[in-house]
Amino acid sequence: MELFFNPFDNLLCILLGISFTVWFTLLLVFIIVPAIFGVSFGIRRLYMKTLLKIFEWATLRIERGAKEMNHPLYKPYSNAIIAKEDTSLEEEIKEIRQSGSNKDLASPPEFEMSDIFYFARRGVESIMDDEVTKRFSAEELESWNLLTRSNNNFHYISLRLTVLWGLGVLIRYGLLLPLRVTLAFTGVGLLVFLTSVIGLLPNGRLKNVLSEKVHLMCYRICVRALTAIITYHDSENKPKNGGICVANHTSPIDVIILASDGCYAMVGQIHGGLMGVIQRSMVKACPHIWFERSEVKDRHLVAKRLSDHADDKSKLPILIFPEGTCINNTSVMMFKKGSFEIGATVYPVAIKYDPRFGDAFWNSSKFGMVNYLLRMMSSWAIVCSVWYLPPMSREEGEDAVHFANRVKAAIARQGGLVDLLWDGGLKRAKVKDTFKEEQQKLYSKMLVGTQEDRSRS
Repeated sequence: MELFFNPFDNLLCILLGISFTVWFTLLLVFIIVPAIFGVSFGIRRLYMKTLLKIFEWATLRIERGAKEMNHPLYKPYSNAIIAKEDTSLEEEIKEIRQSGSNKDLASPPEFEMSDIFYFARRGVESIMDDEVTKRFSAEELESWNLLTRSNNNFHYISLRLTVLWGLGVLIRYGLLLPLRVTLAFTGVGLLVFLTSVIGLLPNGRLKNVLSEKVHLMCYRICVRALTAIITYHDSENKPKNGGICVANHTSPIDVIILASDGCYAMVGQIHGGLMGVIQRSMVKACPHIWFERSEVKDRHLVAKRLSDHADDKSKLPILIFPEGTCINNTSVMMFKKGSFEIGATVYPVAIKYDPRFGDAFWNSSKFGMVNYLLRMMSSWAIVCSVWYLPPMSREEGEDAVHFANRVKAAIARQGGLVDLLWDGGLKRAKVKDTFKEEQQKLYSKMLVGTQEDRSRS
């Protein structure tokens, strides 16, 4: 049988081979090798500054175009909120009674119908300005970042902006996405392979050193896969062995952001699939703490394993996100008290993302992990700041809840985030009865106190 070879097919194969070789060589020289040694050429910083200039120009064009069109629907976004002074339940009810009654206020009755207006007003305020629900949606932008429009009523402002948006789509999906996917597979593949190899070594100093080097190297490659531009502050406060690092939680990539600057022992539930393969390989080289699904519900077992790890000063600091769910980069919600009960030194860390370059928040109820990662890798960049706060310890007579709130307040203050008392679990669950009972107790306490005052007078 005679075989015929098309010269054009041979030429195409040669060109594809050359293209792949050049592509991977450029990645190796300019991204992978610098990531291994923790070196940066400043290209990402220059890229970020260039994007900011383009965003400013595009925003000005939108405002100018809207003004020329005299469009009544155009209203720039504003995150400003008129703050109201916090007042107690008793003070607000007294204010309502004063405005609606001419009776002698020195001896108020035990109950007045006007008291109902306080709870009705607070209910309406909660519906109109819900502090919880809006923490689980994308953070609003004041300007257009060429990913989404600031106002959906403007699908067309000018030909220049439309062309610029189309060019941005080609760059993000035609150049950045393939580049980032290649780097992500390289980083994850190296992590699985090298940690499995290191796991064959006997326990000792050599194994620990190699494990730390490999983890740092692979996480830095993964950071490049997101074009992450991270600014670390106050590195002298970085977590030390035997301690617990706690941070606010916006995205699954929080782990990569922190682990690319230092090694941590991870805590989490055992998964299947690709995530399970990664977990099993990582734990061979480093003492991470993975729990079975049934074990996670046993608070005492979890606390025991965390305590045993923290007591060993030779082991890496534990990385925990006490909120238990992702919040949209605007606030910090209630910290679960479990990690604050074991008595170890706590190293707070505040993470704040710049939403102008891409939305790092993972809305798990709306997007799956694959969809979320695709959105991350097709955005312009991930820009964030990380602050290492001074270590904190539980004070004498302080319970775990107050200690957790004190750490949470410090993180919120440093990161410029709103400090909320609400449980992030409200994302998928109803308000606990304890929250309702708290308001009932406050009102009952006020009435009982009023009755005692009357008896004394």
